[in-house]
Amino acid sequence: MAMARIRKGDSVVVLSGRDKGMSGNVLKVIPKEDRAIVQGVNMVTHHQKQSAAEEGGIRRKEAAIHMSNLALADPKDGKPTRVGYKTLNDGRKVRVAKRSGEEIDG
Repeated sequence: MAMARIRKGDSVVVLSGRDKGMSGNVLKVIPKEDRAIVQGVNMVTHHQKQSAAEEGGIRRKEAAIHMSNLALADPKDGKPTRVGYKTLNDGRKVRVAKRSGEEIDG
């Protein structure tokens, strides 16, 4: 299992698969499975059975996508970038976009 380079709330770009080139925000990260759920990406149809609380029907929702198929979007231009780390003067460790050198979490 790799270190969590992608976190909830990050803007990511899909590198491969059916949704290649699409981008969106990470809604949920599943570290045990090395997967993430990205808004508007990897949409699947889910047949919902009617219950007392909810109406039945066909719903579209996001399915998990493997982390290896995602790359962080560069804060400067939105293109895919790798993630590096830098320690600031005050001792904090922050993620840095390798493409532009821009700080990701400030």
